[in-house]
Amino acid sequence: MAPGRGSGPLMGAAEVSSEGGPDPDPNIGASERGDRLARVLFVERDPHLRELEAHFFGAAGYAVEFAADGQAALEQARASLPDVVITEILVAKLDGLALCRQLKADERTRGIAVVVFSILASSARAGEAGADAFLMKPLAEQRLLGTVRRLLEQRPATRSLEQSL
Repeated sequence: MAPGRGSGPLMGAAEVSSEGGPDPDPNIGASERGDRLARVLFVERDPHLRELEAHFFGAAGYAVEFAADGQAALEQARASLPDVVITEILVAKLDGLALCRQLKADERTRGIAVVVFSILASSARAGEAGADAFLMKPLAEQRLLGTVRRLLEQRPATRSLEQSL
C-alpha cells in the first residue's frame, strides 16, 4: 500500500498525514465545475485561519464559504450545496463527525465531499461517519488543496448537473 493512503473504513478515500511524502501538485487547475467555481465550505471560527483558508483556496480558483460551527455548517450546506465541506472534529454545536453523518444521511447532501481533520488519530471514526477523506493536523495547505482537487476529480459529473437544475 502506498504511504499516506488509508485502507479500512475510508474505503480508498485519502487518509493523509501532514508529515512525510511529497505534497501534491500545487497547480490545482481542476477547481472549475462546468461554468462555476467549485465551492468549499469550511467549518472554522478562527478569523485568522479563515483569512488563510480564503487566501489559499481563493488563489487556487475555489469559491470559499465559512460557517462558525457545525450546526451553521449543516444549515448552510443544505441551503447552498457546496462541492466540499472541510471540518475539524471538535467544532461547536454539532461536532464534525455528527455533521458528516447528517450530510451523508440526507439524500440531497450525501454527494457533498466531506474532509475531516484532527490532531487526534481518528481516521477510523471519520470513515465510520462517512468522510471522504481524513487529514491529520497540522494541515499543510498544499496537501489540503491536493486532497480537495482529488475528491472533486473523483466525483461523478452528474453532481454538477444536479446542482444546476
